[in-house]
Amino acid sequence: MAKKDKKEKAVLTPASREFLKTYLNNPSPTGFESKGQKLWLEYLQPYIDEYLTDPYGTVAGIINPGAPFKVVIEAHADEISWFVKYITADGLIYVCRNGGSDHQIAPSKRVNIHTDKGGMVKAVFGWPAIHTRNRTDGKETQPKIENIFLDCGARSKKEVEALGIHVGCVITYEDGYEELAYNNVICRALDNRAGGFMIAEVARLLHENKKKLPYTLYIVNAVQEEVGLRGAEMMARRIRPDVAIITDVTHDSTTPMINKVLEGEIACGKGPVLSYAPAVHNLLLELLRTAADKNKIPYQLLASSRYTGTDTDAFAYANDGTPSALISLPLRYMHTTVEMINMDDVEQTILLMYHALLQITPKTKLSYF
Repeated sequence: MAKKDKKEKAVLTPASREFLKTYLNNPSPTGFESKGQKLWLEYLQPYIDEYLTDPYGTVAGIINPGAPFKVVIEAHADEISWFVKYITADGLIYVCRNGGSDHQIAPSKRVNIHTDKGGMVKAVFGWPAIHTRNRTDGKETQPKIENIFLDCGARSKKEVEALGIHVGCVITYEDGYEELAYNNVICRALDNRAGGFMIAEVARLLHENKKKLPYTLYIVNAVQEEVGLRGAEMMARRIRPDVAIITDVTHDSTTPMINKVLEGEIACGKGPVLSYAPAVHNLLLELLRTAADKNKIPYQLLASSRYTGTDTDAFAYANDGTPSALISLPLRYMHTTVEMINMDDVEQTILLMYHALLQITPKTKLSYF
């Protein structure tokens, strides 16, 4: 870990780790992020000068407002989830995806069905017992989007509706924050509320270490990334930044059934990941690598073909083009209920963003000509 000036605050504090736990445990499904955004903004406000929001719920904390040169650090706030699609006469509930939810992990999972006015109904993804589900042709039945269903205890459509459940109610998994050995954490929705936590911690470090920036910094927590980078698109057009540094998660490829030839070699515990991709501005990437080397921050490298699949693409190609770069957090078991990160990587990612921001000025060379 990079050595800290004796006057600088620690990277993570007990209070910040408690916020991480609270923030992760709060559901923020795509299109319904408002409660999580309010939690995030409440934590962030002591470290910023002002903030703005947009009609769909993206929030941007602002430091040193009014400077003509504008820099963004960004993460996305939403988590994958399900929608109630169809309620049967006998009270079973069929679903459709809200984002990239994995139907193969659904059977036997516990969920919360979010009803109007903040109500919540417990349910499970039911699944036939192993004794019964292979009796027709001898083949094991596999989960498919058309055969997974929720059971909330109701035995008729009328009973389901009496609980406040209707078509369009959003559904999230129940699984929450847990700490494992060797500084690992698991939770659903680490993709990408871990990113929202990290950019908030960067703002805290800047404030507590009394760093003055020669530009306006926007700390952006965007909605609706999981359905096409939509929140980032709206905010990129609104802010029109000169520089954007995006943080998201990427696959730890050291677990079974992942082909390193296709995915590259990335591991939790070995530092943040810097990506090469068409949307990534090479001069900004060079600045990030220099900041990492100068401050002895370990990092890993990844190459992405055509696009990054993150909000980097939305910022890079917005307006007249925005020099953008991506810092990714290694993560195991993406889009499951047991997503796993290493907190050492979290600290190193925060430090990398922090030191990169201190290196950027309005005169930073970001033009090839």
